[in-house]
Amino acid sequence: MTDTRAGALLPRISAVAYGGFAYLAFLASNTYLIGFLAGVGVPKGIDDGDTGSTAVAVVVDVLLLTVFALQHSVMARPGFKRVWTRVVPASVERSTYVLVASAILALQMWLWRPLDGVVWSAGPDWARAALWAGFGLGWTICLVSTFQIGHYDLFGITQVLARWRRRAYASPSFKVPGLYKLVRHPLYLGFIVAFWSAPDMSAGLLLFAAVNTGYILVAVRFEERDLKVDLGAPYERYAEEVPRLLPGARPSGVRDRALGTLAP
Repeated sequence: MTDTRAGALLPRISAVAYGGFAYLAFLASNTYLIGFLAGVGVPKGIDDGDTGSTAVAVVVDVLLLTVFALQHSVMARPGFKRVWTRVVPASVERSTYVLVASAILALQMWLWRPLDGVVWSAGPDWARAALWAGFGLGWTICLVSTFQIGHYDLFGITQVLARWRRRAYASPSFKVPGLYKLVRHPLYLGFIVAFWSAPDMSAGLLLFAAVNTGYILVAVRFEERDLKVDLGAPYERYAEEVPRLLPGARPSGVRDRALGTLAP
């Protein structure tokens, strides 16, 4: 009887430990990313290191950014999840996504090649202060937006705790809290604000900001297709009432109706 109970308990303990480790990896990698982009408080910032061939640096950096983008896009697709959960338990699927993303982000920062050149450097103190404030605001928007839709669901903790409690995991219901009343994707908006709020925009930081912004603009359309399939009419109505990324902009659903097309 004891062996049976221990055998039943071990998978649950392992799931919680795995989920906790993945969450800590997320916290560590993303906290480092903030310092990496700001060039503050970390051993290596985005502009640190020996500069070599510009062409090689651009190729390496774009490849690193592409791997990160592909992982985020592919592993988030419902079709991939259906196949992937035949390999890993559903309770740790999200934690695995988080862990792989954190590992790729860490690899990206470790292998990043700096680029020569400064695109802009804000001169007046008020301008520098405003840009630093924007940098902080962007990351604050990211953090707040995750808690408004279920931070611990987003990063896999709720799923492994459900496994521990022997309960079926239920995804959060569709709701429109706080920042989501202003834009449909405040998390992405926060990233864009943070990436571009640079008192000193180096060539390397410009490459990082531009490629990631391009990825966000493409990825958000695929994500919305999945949301419309998953959530149906409520999300369709939401898309008609709230803009995608820019507060105050015309919602994409309204614009697309005016053009006589379907929203992407």
